[in-house]
Amino acid sequence: MTSDALVERLRAAGCVFAEEEAAVLVEAAAGSEALLDALAARRVAGEPLELVVGRVDFDGLRLAVAPGVFVPRQRTALLADEAALLAADVERGGRAPVVVDLCCGVGAVGAVVAARVPGAQVHAADVDRAAVEVARRNLPQARVTAGDLFDALDDAIRGAVDVLAANAPYVPTEAIATMPPEARLFEDAVALDGGADGLDVQRRILADAPAWLGPGGAVLIETSERQAAASAGAFRAAGLADVRVVRDDERDATVVVGRSPA
Repeated sequence: MTSDALVERLRAAGCVFAEEEAAVLVEAAAGSEALLDALAARRVAGEPLELVVGRVDFDGLRLAVAPGVFVPRQRTALLADEAALLAADVERGGRAPVVVDLCCGVGAVGAVVAARVPGAQVHAADVDRAAVEVARRNLPQARVTAGDLFDALDDAIRGAVDVLAANAPYVPTEAIATMPPEARLFEDAVALDGGADGLDVQRRILADAPAWLGPGGAVLIETSERQAAASAGAFRAAGLADVRVVRDDERDATVVVGRSPA
């Protein structure tokens, strides 16, 4: 299959960035015409490109992904960047920061922190065991565990976490039906469904977060621009201080940050 033919095949299937996707597929096929045809067939059938090739380029890193597992969105790079900055601040103060990537998926946020702050002690957890298996590949030096939110964490870090970052599901239940088929059909609903208003899991995290933070420790949660005010209100209701909303219009990304009240 020629490159032009592959591009046309992808374009006919509705792939907006057909040229870029064709290049990714050719690289993944590594010269095998049969493999390229098989990969192209999966993409044309609607499977997300990242799952087809088994990887995603995220915030300067190339991370493994797997079928059925939530693919980190590029907007989540804002969450990763902010978490890495906060961890670096702790390190500059002379301590190895304790960082938690909660609802970690494939471990994208933790991987960015580990790459930029090598001295960080990174912990990651997710309720999806399939995601945890992939996260262990992306975070070979971290402690990656499966379980429901804080139940998965090592009790030894309770009261000592410097940075707690979470990309918790925040899509309102009724809105899931309107999401692109790449998400609805190929990712587990547990990674998408945030309850009636999208904030159920955020509230659960915020209710317990203060007990896990060390003095001055920070919580960061990704949310949407529309939900930001409600998310910030949930931070304050949980007793967190210095609550602020970080917005990046270019990436259409929104993160709410709060500090330990202690």
